[in-house]
Amino acid sequence: MRWLPVAINRLLWLFPTLVALLAFVFILSRVVPIDPAVLAAGENATPSQIEQVRERYGFNQPLPWQFLLYLRDVAGGDLGISLYTHQSIAQDLAARLPATVELTMVSMLIAALVGIPLGVVCGVRRNSWLDHVVRVVTVAGIALTHFWIAIQLQLLFSMKFDWLPLSGRIDGFPPNSVTGLLVIDALLARDGQALVSAVRHLSLPALTLGLPAAATVQRFTRNSVLNFIDAPSVSYQIAMGIPRRVVIWKYVLRMSLAATVTLIGLTAGVMLAGAVAVETVFDWPGLGNYAVQSILYSDYNAVMGFTLLAGGLFALLNVLVDILQVVIDPREEW
Repeated sequence: MRWLPVAINRLLWLFPTLVALLAFVFILSRVVPIDPAVLAAGENATPSQIEQVRERYGFNQPLPWQFLLYLRDVAGGDLGISLYTHQSIAQDLAARLPATVELTMVSMLIAALVGIPLGVVCGVRRNSWLDHVVRVVTVAGIALTHFWIAIQLQLLFSMKFDWLPLSGRIDGFPPNSVTGLLVIDALLARDGQALVSAVRHLSLPALTLGLPAAATVQRFTRNSVLNFIDAPSVSYQIAMGIPRRVVIWKYVLRMSLAATVTLIGLTAGVMLAGAVAVETVFDWPGLGNYAVQSILYSDYNAVMGFTLLAGGLFALLNVLVDILQVVIDPREEW
């Protein structure tokens, strides 16, 4: 149970971290040259109506007091009403969270399945022609931006060959919602048509997020393998007659995974940021698309709600990564 103290320690830091994050975003939302009371009252509101809205929402109070009132509402589960959808922000975020979670999970799976094996092979065959080719490709993959990759994939697979959908999440009616993840819900409903449609719509956005992440994972895994491939313990196992492939894929890979798992956890945070552009390009109904629309509408409460949720998800992912590191390599001191 070595992971339990690690989890408790990280969770204790979660609350002050989120409060600091909210304070930063709150201050930014109040220093921009747009009166939130005018936005909440509407374009045709009279000065007296704007003043009533300012008093109702506390916009005429000092900033520290406004922030404390906001924290009180957040603690009660009230994130406010969105100016963009005119609905509860908490309900909006809950409705869009599964789409982003599904996209991020599949993208991370692509990054791990592509990046880790390539990193191991290139680390074992360092300075070979394969290593040089993969190195060039990964550098290009890291340098390219998500929105450029998204547009190129749309032009190639959607517009030129018409193989995959251009945007959206599914054709027709979705299966009965159990998890909110369309691929899993389609499997649970045994709806083959919905499953194929969901996978086809998911392919391009997931590749857009997953391939640059795979390039980063590959390079990191390669460097980790190089650090362990010449270790005395590895040479001893080979000398004992254990097949080289078993030593590499069982022992060297496990020793290298601790650092790689950390990178994948950090990459998940980068994917949440990249999802803002990717979901907008593919019209994916997730948190990133919602954040962009909220920013365009100057919907500050919705932006802060998204920031709070994204920060919480990223912090929880880091807690999970720390636990996995302890499980993978119990020798690590935390």
